[in-house]
Amino acid sequence: MLYFAYGSNLHHFQMKRRCKDSIFLRKINLYNFKLTFRSKYRAADIEPKKNSIVPGGLFEISKSDEKKLDVYEDFPNLYKKYYFLYHGKKVMTYTMTNKTPFRFPTERYLNVVKRGYKDCKLDPKYLLKALSN
Repeated sequence: MLYFAYGSNLHHFQMKRRCKDSIFLRKINLYNFKLTFRSKYRAADIEPKKNSIVPGGLFEISKSDEKKLDVYEDFPNLYKKYYFLYHGKKVMTYTMTNKTPFRFPTERYLNVVKRGYKDCKLDPKYLLKALSN
């Protein structure tokens, strides 16, 4: 199945450790969404926003990888699944169930996300924009 990462799972080494079957395919953009950080974990989330873009990594993952991600993302409590089409193929990602106010991420978490942006060759301007909330 196809999985869209936009936060800490962009980090290739961490993603491979968590999901041994995962294969990074390419960077893609999710349109009409914006990146933010929220909850007591100060973790990445996406929310609908017209004419906005969330860059991310498209991964091929196995069923067992999905189960591991479900545990990591605390599905269905903290995150729920969101599906969208990319070139006619169904892609899964996660979005927080409770849209709490913005919370600046911890330095440790942010460094993992920044490394992921480098790994996936994403434009850091979108990350900076999310942080200047």
